[in-house]
Amino acid sequence: MSILVDRETKLIVQGITGRDGGFHASQMVAYGTNVVGGVTPGKGGQKTGDGIPVFDSMAEAVAETSANTSVIYVPAAFAADAICEASDAGVKLVVCISEGLPVRDMVKVLPFITERGTRLIGPNSPGIISPGRSKVGIMPGDIHAEGSVGVVSRSGTLTYEIVYHLTRSGFGQSSCIGIGGDPIVGTNLLDTMELFAEDDETDAVVLIGEIGGNDEELAAEMIKNGYPKKVAAFIAGRTAPPGKRMGHAGAIVSGGTGTAAEKAAAFAEVGVEVADTPAQITDIMKRLMA
Repeated sequence: MSILVDRETKLIVQGITGRDGGFHASQMVAYGTNVVGGVTPGKGGQKTGDGIPVFDSMAEAVAETSANTSVIYVPAAFAADAICEASDAGVKLVVCISEGLPVRDMVKVLPFITERGTRLIGPNSPGIISPGRSKVGIMPGDIHAEGSVGVVSRSGTLTYEIVYHLTRSGFGQSSCIGIGGDPIVGTNLLDTMELFAEDDETDAVVLIGEIGGNDEELAAEMIKNGYPKKVAAFIAGRTAPPGKRMGHAGAIVSGGTGTAAEKAAAFAEVGVEVADTPAQITDIMKRLMA
């Protein structure tokens, strides 16, 4: 198995005629993802160089292709509307790559899509990949390998680095998901850990956290209460000064909470080993899987 995307995924690319949407649509097709269409208002009836049909709206695209998944590559000013349009058209999974969405927009988006039964990954997400099955987003497919390690991350580039080390050490992945680095995201660390807990082909989970918020502390509590998978962790932002945002909108320490040290301590209390560097994750995995 895998979580969220697999060979049954039928994908629509919103913003497919733009630079980023067009490039990554081709990359996803090359990986083997079933990209059934794209949407750019006013350009319906065209086809991309990969032969992907372009539609004017998500309603039209879903009606013609029976798509169940959408990925969004549109400017932040239009991304919230694109998420809602996909959900309203009946898509059950939306992956939003766009970054810089205002928090007030996300506050309106989440109840809208929840009412319609749509799961959102992101915004500000690198996407999700189930190696050998489907890739939705911007993750580089060639560093991944099929296996039994689930990866969930708040950081895109750290995901790539840690996956690279895992693959080189023989630890393939069941699925890898970047939940996004914004303060409000559609699917958080705990949601993803629950999905991995239910996946028979996932034996261990690598959790890549960072400063800000309390998701990692809540994940530690989940583990304390009897999480069924082995867990290794890495926390980014050990040297971040309090009150200063580091990289992501959600990566800010305030009020004396959300530091890397506090998160690492919470994991240590429940027996989860935390790597000091991304490369050390493989050493931890060797001990966990021995």
